Amino acid sequence: MPVCTTRDGVEIFYKDWGRGRPVVFIHGWPLNGDAWQDQLKAVADAGYRAIAHDRRGHGRSTPVWDGYDFDTFADDLADLLDHLDLRDVTLVAHSMGGGELARYIGRHGTGRVRSAVLLSAITPLMLQGPDNPEGVPQSVFDTIKAGILKERSQFWKDTAEGFFSADRPGSKVTQGNKDAFWYMAMQETVQGGVACVDAFAATPFHEDLKKFDVPTLIVHGDDDRVVPIDATARKAAQLISGAELKVYEGGSHGIAMVDGDKQRFDQDLLEFLGR
Repeated sequence: MPVCTTRDGVEIFYKDWGRGRPVVFIHGWPLNGDAWQDQLKAVADAGYRAIAHDRRGHGRSTPVWDGYDFDTFADDLADLLDHLDLRDVTLVAHSMGGGELARYIGRHGTGRVRSAVLLSAITPLMLQGPDNPEGVPQSVFDTIKAGILKERSQFWKDTAEGFFSADRPGSKVTQGNKDAFWYMAMQETVQGGVACVDAFAATPFHEDLKKFDVPTLIVHGDDDRVVPIDATARKAAQLISGAELKVYEGGSHGIAMVDGDKQRFDQDLLEFLGR
């Protein structure tokens, strides 16, 4: 399997499809690089080099015990870009991956980066507080961790419903979408699942976003029941100079996987790449 060995000996699995200017996809929690299969093909078919990796503790990467923090994730991404010697890169990140993208730029700058796309991203802060009343209460994150530890297989089946807003009238979410979510979630380590909740709940990315100096597209659904748009995308668009925000009416958290929304996102992504 194609792997990049990080500075601390962790093997990061990645897919590398196509030829041309590189586009690196960063997955959300609790998924892995397979969540980007449709976009990888669309981008490779359009003449770009499409790359997606599995975060440490997820998918086919090393099932480590520790290192589930955004400084480490950002350095893993830096190791991957260095390993493949990628330049003029567009980074595309979903959900928790948005924090990884932001912290990468915060720690490593944009020397290798051409542009960025934040899809349903957690940036700048998820946790509710006096300065972030639109955020998610700590009790919600505590419930998520308890669900993983109690019986994670059923927890992931239940979580897929809200991830895709599957109960909404006219939803195009299929059983296949929900099965794929469950399958990828079950490949994440239990330790990683719980530790990542603490990381994406409470890590602030305000200062990282202020360091963006490349064209940035922000896409978010206004029916995202996992990452509230008012706490994240709308604020991120104000922090990133020149960022473009596209709001998908009725869009769930799983925009890139559901028929209809994923074709719209693919089109918006390709249009952005072509600028």
